[in-house]
Amino acid sequence: MRVLQLGPFPPPHGGVQTNIVAIRDYLRSKGHVAGVVNITRNRRENADEVYYPKSAGETLRLIATLPYDILHLHIGGTVPPRLLALALACSWMPGRKSVLSFHSGGYPSSPEGQSAAANTLRGFVFRQFDRIIAVNQEIADLFQRFGVSQDRVRVIEPHALPATAPDIPLPERMAAFFASHRLVLLSVGLLEPEYDLPSQIRLLGRLREKYPDAGLLMIGSGSLDAELRSLIAAQPYSADILLYGDSPHAATLRAIAECTVFLRTTLYDGDAVSVREALHLGAPVIATDNGMRPEGVYLTPISDADGLLATTLAVLNSGKRTINRQAGDKNMQAVLDLYAEL
Repeated sequence: MRVLQLGPFPPPHGGVQTNIVAIRDYLRSKGHVAGVVNITRNRRENADEVYYPKSAGETLRLIATLPYDILHLHIGGTVPPRLLALALACSWMPGRKSVLSFHSGGYPSSPEGQSAAANTLRGFVFRQFDRIIAVNQEIADLFQRFGVSQDRVRVIEPHALPATAPDIPLPERMAAFFASHRLVLLSVGLLEPEYDLPSQIRLLGRLREKYPDAGLLMIGSGSLDAELRSLIAAQPYSADILLYGDSPHAATLRAIAECTVFLRTTLYDGDAVSVREALHLGAPVIATDNGMRPEGVYLTPISDADGLLATTLAVLNSGKRTINRQAGDKNMQAVLDLYAEL
């Protein structure tokens, strides 16, 4: 089997990127051929069947000429016209089967999602795919509103969780930060407005009134990097915040396993893989309530500073760490079975 995925390839490590890498690794472990076309602005040299086209034309050339049987497009967030055009190209490519994974858990409740209907251009394009993977039932229901037949849609959660945290040392800067703080709040994700990261910075200031040895480690990159660094520098506790940048996935998992509390504060979010990883590795998880958090997460309302502080204090006072093991390869095998159908 030869599968070419199209989507964001790390770094940075977001939920969609993690899913793409997990599918690729699982396919290869089973003896199949797995390539990736990166469709973000990140540019690197082509290597190990990961391709970085520099234009839309080059992307089309790759999917038309590379010898793959299945084209698997990953979409997270909204569906702008350029992605819709790429989706149509993938679904109409002669001699290929097409799969679409839709990762945006918040899309069904957005204004764009509320306008879903069979007689829309989006509905027409989505109906061209041979199979569609929805990461939850709400998204599966959305595709029915787009007129996609139920037998073409599969609900497969995008999780491939490690059995344990990698047995590696933390990178030097991370290790030093953990060594100098008894309590470490950890945030992993893109540095983008929808993740409400300033709320975490403000939370640390209030939390340090009771826990003066608390620190905040933020792993990830994005458009808000410079803005967040300026905000951090303006705080009297700036030395207790480490905006680390991108980190290898193995090192990130090690940090998750060692943190005191894992934070996921968002204005708009889906079923975040990092939340599942943190639960799986035993870290207490505090996340804004988006209606689809897994069991075991401590929920807090969106943009509620007092609620976030109260929840964090309650978690710290409880001192509980519960490992919530979830199936590791089950979801990857479900994707492989879907490919086999085609």
